[in-house]
Parts: sequence; structure tokens; C-alpha cells
Amino acid sequence: MSGYVLAIDQGTTSTRAIVFDGKMKVAGVGQKEFTQHYPKPGWVEHDPEEIWSSVLFTVRKAIDTAGITAKDIAALGITNQRETVVVWDRETGKPIHNAIVWQDRRTASYCEKLKRQDLEKLFTRRTGLLLDPYFSGTKLSWLLTNVKGARTRAEKGELCFGTIDTFLIWRLTGGKNFSTDATNASRTLMYNIASNEWDDELLDILRVPAAMLPEVKDCAADFGVTDPALFGAEIPILGVAGDQQAATIGQACFERGMMKSTYGTGCFALLNTGADMVRSKNRLLTTIAYRLNGKTTYALEGSIFIAGAAVQWLRDGLKAIKRASDSGDLAAKADPLQEVYLVPAFTGLGAPHWDPDARGAIFGLTRNTGPEEIVRAALEAVCYQSRDLLDAMHKDWRNGNGEDTVLRVDGGMVASDWTMQRLADLLDAPVDRPIILETTALGAAWLAGSRAGVWPDREGFAKAWARDRRFEPAMDGKIRNAKLKGWKNAVKRTLTNG
Repeated sequence: MSGYVLAIDQGTTSTRAIVFDGKMKVAGVGQKEFTQHYPKPGWVEHDPEEIWSSVLFTVRKAIDTAGITAKDIAALGITNQRETVVVWDRETGKPIHNAIVWQDRRTASYCEKLKRQDLEKLFTRRTGLLLDPYFSGTKLSWLLTNVKGARTRAEKGELCFGTIDTFLIWRLTGGKNFSTDATNASRTLMYNIASNEWDDELLDILRVPAAMLPEVKDCAADFGVTDPALFGAEIPILGVAGDQQAATIGQACFERGMMKSTYGTGCFALLNTGADMVRSKNRLLTTIAYRLNGKTTYALEGSIFIAGAAVQWLRDGLKAIKRASDSGDLAAKADPLQEVYLVPAFTGLGAPHWDPDARGAIFGLTRNTGPEEIVRAALEAVCYQSRDLLDAMHKDWRNGNGEDTVLRVDGGMVASDWTMQRLADLLDAPVDRPIILETTALGAAWLAGSRAGVWPDREGFAKAWARDRRFEPAMDGKIRNAKLKGWKNAVKRTLTNG
């Protein structure tokens, strides 16, 4: 059988489809951006039909640029923006509302209400998550409450709920497969990560009918086959994982203590804790890293909502740069004597602060401050937030273990040498950049390719991981400490609870 594997990487701002060959090299790519909808301040939506169209376009483009046909593809893997919610009609497949995106904050007051009822500990114990608008459950509850007739129809079994992976599986298989994987399920606030099943008590609290929930499978499993009318032949869907877990897999972080951080729209760091479900005391998340052959591997996760999105803001909002790739060069020209801090709380602050009402702020401006200093502050903000996550993870993880961490990085921002060197400097830890930066898509492809038997097993895949460059810390310790102190002060002044 051919070793070609197709990966659909359905992200927050664009959809990518990548064909990998039998040597796990990129053979063809398709990419398409889609519209971001902001109906109210703090609200973020996507049109599911536009996402679906982007998937069809990019898959066909990737197959075409690879010079193959669908018959040559052994397996398909899907990775997706997590926590984003779609509800659709079980008969027609038509969504009842726009998708509510993971960045959306409309359910902040509902989360606060649940906290006042002293329910956060229950949710955290069962799901590993915190009560925050970021996660899917309160978004789904909002849809059922605010779309006319939705809850009644859901109770009758007429509606389907899914994160983006489930919606795509449904569409790709012509409505024949209604399923998700354990990683995506673990981000919904409705899935018990210890027992690996939907939690009836949490469903009752959120008023979500169980009839609308998909079947939960391993990350490498049979998710059906694509309708041959879509691409010219059936393609088995054999791998699914949420984007951050897929990147963890793509970085071959299969051993306890291995850590990856993805710098895309947001930044998400995962630390593999093996079979141990480590309960964070520092407001990190306990989540499922992957589930293979019925065996669950857990991780600690820290989520930063704004990373690459800050660079997009510099480009599209401030017009400070023409291209995202210009940011590192401009930051390198900044005045080293000016300490400007940007706290990019455009959609609240994630881990370890979890303040949905915080908003962005800039500190340290003077008459001499120019675009160079603002751009540097935006890039450094990602590094500072990464340091916050690493510190919190070490507090939770080290408890007598004493492991040091080498960070494996991926995502669009890691192409910037300046940013990666500043990251190593502020973390005071080595940063490894792999040769293959498409690690999210590669992780989904490996799940599918290994399941199909055309790609290597876990050990073989881990051996194939190759480093492009290691960035070693080179900043003077006194300078680092002074900069970190300034950052902590800026964050404190931004938090709504001060």
C-alpha cells in the first residue's frame, strides 16, 4: 500500500491540508484563510459552512500539488482548533448557529455563576479543567439556551454537538460517523478523564442532553471513510487529535517529562506526565495527551490565548509591520534601555491567571518609544508568558522528581531566530526547534499512518524526530531577573483582581 498520508489541520484562522509521503516528508500543501466574526466585544464566531468549504478546497489542492490521486492515500488524520463548538441538525447536517470559537468570552458570567455555586472543584476533579469560557461546555449550554427551540430539539435527539473534528468527520463520511477522540472530548468540561466517559452529573449541571454527544474513540481508530464523491475515492479516517495534542505527538513527546510548546494564534505548552494524572496546584490544566490502544497518557497544560495573534495585531491593527516575518528584525533594532511591556490580554488572560475580564495594556511608554519597542514588547510577551507556564509546571511536576525540561517548539512564530533566542534567554532553558515545523499536521498524520500500517510505530517515529537548532540561554542573570520583575508588575496591574 502507498505510504501517502493526508492530514487536515483545521486551525483558528486558516485551514491547511498536507500530503506526506512514505518518508514522512511534505509532498503537497493547500491552505486557505477564512473569516473571523466578532458580533460583540469579546465574542468570536466562525461560519461552519465556510470552514467546510475551506477543507474541501485545501484537501483537493494538497492532493493536486502532490501529483497524486485520492486512491494513492492510505489514511487521513484530522487535527483541529479545540473547544470550538458546532451544533447541527442530525438529518440535514445544517448548523443551527455559527460556531462559537475557543477565544469567545460570552459565557464568563455563567462561569462565575457556577463558581459561586461552589462547583469548580467538582468540574476540575472530573475533567482536569477550570470553569472558564474557554472550554466547550458553557458555550454549548449558551447555544441550547439562546437558539430558539434548540434544547427541546436536542432532548429529542434531533441535534448533534461536536467540536470541529466531529463536524468534519460527520461531513466527510456523509453523516455516517458521529464520533470524536479522547483529546477533544477532554476539553469540553463534560468528559470524565479518569473514567474516560461523558459525565452525567456534569451534563445535568450544564443542562446538556446526552443524546447529542458523539462517541469517544482512541486517537488512532476507525472514524469511517470519506464519501468517494468528495475527492474521487474513499479515504479511511484513522487518526484524530486536538491541535495541541497532535503537536505533542508530532514532536514525539512520548516520554514522561517531555514538553512541547506551540506558538500559533495562541501558545499552548504540554508536559507529558505519563499514566499519572497530575493535579495542578498552580492553576494549570490536567488533560489527556493521547489515548492509544485504550491506554491514556496524561499531560499538564498551560494555555496562553494570544501569541501569534499579537503579531497579527501589530500587522493589521497598528500597521507597525507589513509582514509577520518582519517582527524579529524590527525587535532587534529596539532601544535596549527602554523597558516596554505589552500584556496581550485581548481576550482575557489564560494560565496561570485565568482572568477572562482582563484586557490588554502597554506599560513603560516614553516619548522615545517607537514601533521597534512595541514590536519587541509583543514578542517578549509570548516569552514572558511561556516562563510563567514553565514555572508553574515545575512547581507541579518537580515535587521530588527533579527533572529538567528541554522545550521542543513549533508553530509559525518559531521561524524567528530572534524570538526563539529571547525565549531561551527568558526561560533560562534550552529551546529545540525541529526540522519539520508542521508538527501539528505531522502528529495527526502519524496517528493515521501508523494505524494504517504504512508508517513506523511509536519508537520508530520518535527516532525519526530531528532537530534543526538548539537555542541556549545567553542573557545575563541580573538582566533576566530585572525583566521578569517588570513583567510580573505589568501583569499585576492588568489583572482585574489586582
